[in-house]
Amino acid sequence: MARSLSLAAYLALSRRAARQPASFQIERPEGTLIWGHATSSSKVASLVQLVRRLRAHGTPVQLLLTTPEDVARPDRLKSYVHWQPAPEEVSSEIRRFLLHWAPDMLIWAGGGLRPALINAAHRKDIPMFLIDARADAFESGRFQWLPDVTHALLGMFGQILAVDEAARRRLSRFGVPNTKIQITGRLQEAATALDCDTQTRDDLAEMLAGRPIWLAAMIQPEELGTVLQAHRASLRYSHRQMLILVPDDETRGPNFQARLEADGWRTAIWSHGDEPDENTQILLADTRGEMGLWYRLAPITLMGSSLIAGHGGRDPFEPAALGSAVLYGPNVSRHLHAYSRLAEAGAARIVRDEETLTAAITRLSAPDQAAIMAHAAWQVCSDGAEATDTLMAQIQNHLDQQGTT
Repeated sequence: MARSLSLAAYLALSRRAARQPASFQIERPEGTLIWGHATSSSKVASLVQLVRRLRAHGTPVQLLLTTPEDVARPDRLKSYVHWQPAPEEVSSEIRRFLLHWAPDMLIWAGGGLRPALINAAHRKDIPMFLIDARADAFESGRFQWLPDVTHALLGMFGQILAVDEAARRRLSRFGVPNTKIQITGRLQEAATALDCDTQTRDDLAEMLAGRPIWLAAMIQPEELGTVLQAHRASLRYSHRQMLILVPDDETRGPNFQARLEADGWRTAIWSHGDEPDENTQILLADTRGEMGLWYRLAPITLMGSSLIAGHGGRDPFEPAALGSAVLYGPNVSRHLHAYSRLAEAGAARIVRDEETLTAAITRLSAPDQAAIMAHAAWQVCSDGAEATDTLMAQIQNHLDQQGTT
């Protein structure tokens, strides 16, 4: 590769002192470590989904997930996902980062190329993929004063997966040979369907047969009043309706229970071993790790931590992947792209208060209405599966060649 004078100038500037030395909260995990850099929350979802699927297919990889400063740390990460802010564009910090983590591979999702970081990984002979490349991801103005930096950086990637022909043409204008570019479409973002105990699911489905059910998931204490008011109002239209209520923090179960008892609700407490019967109005699901069960039982899910500010919402692909229509509040900044995709497809609907929540629950209690939204959600969740399959095959091939799995 021809030497880039612009890149050399940039790297000279990267030898400055760091604003604040990075800290590493955990040691490098044993085994194969894929380093994935996500430039947006949607790219975070794609990388996490990729590694979930690799592991499901028997490849025991771990994911080091880095993000820029403007992308928040994801919620509820699995034990095999290790989040770390991307190192500053300072040579000494990058050396410390690569020495500590020693990744076996780099998957860079999107644009936002960081010259010092990518160059250092290249010099370490770390295999590098650029994925989900779009035509607008490599804006010409970013390195105006260093005109050939983007060309030099793109040449360091062994393979580039472009979302469409426009992205391929854009990459070609930067001098990337067509042999390095593969058009795959967008990667899959939706979460793998959460597991559940099938016998428990079948038993509960039999107990609740014929009853309208809706789920309020990841609810904050400040949202509880709105949820309960909407449930009481909707009971006027469907007196056999049951609410499954899941606190965002299961340790708040006793607080939720006290509120339900004070308001006179007929309640079953899942952590106590209670089972709902014909008279149960609310099932308080105050245990961890059983969301796959509740999403399967409820054709309608309100994703909480979204009706009030300060929490940023929770991942809507979890219920969508299991056939539940999605309702959500206006405060979903952490997952805005996901909610926007689902809403545009008719798979999710925004609610803002007791009245709009009641109206949505009442409308979607008609099975055909919920089914239409659930089908739209499934289509969004399955979009990109082929692109992810293509990337998985290439990753597995590289790892086999390296002998790291």
